[in-house]
Amino acid sequence: MYDLLWLVPALPALGFVLLALAGPRLPRAAAAVVGVGSVGASAAVTLGLAAIFLASPPPDHAFTQRLWTWMAAGNFQADFALRLDPLSLLMLVVITFVGFLIHLYSVEFMRDDDGFARFFAYMNLFVASMATLVLGANLLLLYLGWEGVGLCSYLLIGFWYKDPANGRAGRKAFVVTRVGDTAMAIGLLLLVRELGTLDIAELLRRAAATWEPGSTMAVAAAALLLGGALGKSAQLPLQVWLPDAMAGPTPTSALIHAATMVTAGVYLIARTHVLFELAPAVQLSVAFIGVATLLLAGCSALVQRDIKRVLAYSTISQIGYMFLALGVGAWTAAMFHFMTHAFFKALLFLAAGIVIEALHHEHDIFRMGGLRQRLPIAFWAFAAGGAALAGLPLVTSGFYSKDAIVWAAYAGPLGNGAFWALAALGVLVTSLYTFRLIFLVFFGEPRGEIGHRPGWAMSVPVIILAVLSVVAGFVSVPQTLGGFHPLDDFLAPVLPATGHHERGGFTEAASQVLTALAFGTGLVAAWMLFLRRRDVAARIAASPLGQAVGRLWREGWGFDWLYERVLVRPIVALASAGRGDLVDLPFEAAGRAAFALHVAASATQTGRLRWYAAGLAGGSLAAVAIALFL
Repeated sequence: MYDLLWLVPALPALGFVLLALAGPRLPRAAAAVVGVGSVGASAAVTLGLAAIFLASPPPDHAFTQRLWTWMAAGNFQADFALRLDPLSLLMLVVITFVGFLIHLYSVEFMRDDDGFARFFAYMNLFVASMATLVLGANLLLLYLGWEGVGLCSYLLIGFWYKDPANGRAGRKAFVVTRVGDTAMAIGLLLLVRELGTLDIAELLRRAAATWEPGSTMAVAAAALLLGGALGKSAQLPLQVWLPDAMAGPTPTSALIHAATMVTAGVYLIARTHVLFELAPAVQLSVAFIGVATLLLAGCSALVQRDIKRVLAYSTISQIGYMFLALGVGAWTAAMFHFMTHAFFKALLFLAAGIVIEALHHEHDIFRMGGLRQRLPIAFWAFAAGGAALAGLPLVTSGFYSKDAIVWAAYAGPLGNGAFWALAALGVLVTSLYTFRLIFLVFFGEPRGEIGHRPGWAMSVPVIILAVLSVVAGFVSVPQTLGGFHPLDDFLAPVLPATGHHERGGFTEAASQVLTALAFGTGLVAAWMLFLRRRDVAARIAASPLGQAVGRLWREGWGFDWLYERVLVRPIVALASAGRGDLVDLPFEAAGRAAFALHVAASATQTGRLRWYAAGLAGGSLAAVAIALFL
């Protein structure tokens, strides 16, 4: 069955082609069958491959399918080749399965939209691009999928393009991520020049054999790849595009923020971990960036009013945890949190979509309330997803994956006490903003009339994701709680095991107790401030210091303000100043000449048949004369 691997990206790509060519003429039911069915078939193939892989792994736990030679120049050759190993298989299962659930949900959510078929075309292309990214056996094919998800994010964020704000949000995402993509492209050129290949397995082998740890080339290559990862995964300082990405439809937010684009940077670093191990300074920078991002984004989530922007900043923060894990050498912990985050964050976005639909597209959480009994499916989905996000001890998947990262922040190869303390503080902040959201939306006095209630197409995906958000964490249980770790064993052939070192008598059990206390502190604080004594929270927010801090956090710590003044305005001013320079003159002259020829040619179109006949006769005589006398 391994020979069917090519179908995983091909099926959603075929769905995109059919919907792009025939979508406007297809009935909505047919468009839904193509859009959902193609991703469902891809998920079915993926699950079949996973079953076979688990039962009978290929030699060396990797299968490579070379379809054709993509390009060859001199000694360089890049094949269109797909590689299935434990890391790509884990990513692929999450991408296709969660992507299928989001597509199914979208049938009902987008039922009345004029761009129904166009929406599914873009979503299919998104899944196909992400599958290509994770299956690429070489970095060039990975980069093709990388740019594909960037294009799709632009199309989906700006899907409702008639609103100028949505178009601006799409362009912002496209431009900001291009900064990282440029760094990554330069990194690929550097790797080709220095190592002569982009085949991932061979590249990592040559890098380990050629470069000494800390060498200039290793540091440069890792830093450039990190630049690409920061853009796609919305980490400091390229995180500014993600909150505005909420302009797209809610299923788009679930797909971008859960299983696809924002995790591409995490996958890239994990896939090329050998390069980062050869550049310890860059790897440590990954940890610093991750811990700073998780705290700054968590603080911003605390003061947002838009339900989707709270979840957007939460995504940035949770990706920060994954970067922290990668930076301290806890490779499997990062991928574990990727998996659990995909389940509970997709759940939260889809549940938020139910709330938004029910309240006639209301997004302001302070205009919500009392929905616990009126929207029970959304409430219990938020309860499960929020508990997993905050890390409810011993019960939810988020506890196990986040606990693995927090402990590795202290005891991992590059961990230390400061990383642990900041990661634990992030647990408190996450618990506080998560339960703030739940208490404001689902408790208190009822506000607003309920319109649409979810049907089966919206309810079934939410229920499945709620179950996974609880049980998925049991695939990796720490030694202090029984030591069951099949996920770590599964990833062992691809990712090195994390070596934990207890320092100063501080144990993993102590870490778990303290992080559980951090979770409880955030929960109690949210209960006091946003349920029992909302007047206290209102007074804090209305104080001069509260207003200043709230404004800073609400506006993402001023990064947009800074970039607008340091980068955007100077570039626009330079472009305006150079509008009439000499370089443009030849091009403007060519355009004017083409327009003049158009005017002259159009003047001959008089509508008089005699003049047309005379022109044909004259032209024929001229052609004969030229043939005879020249």
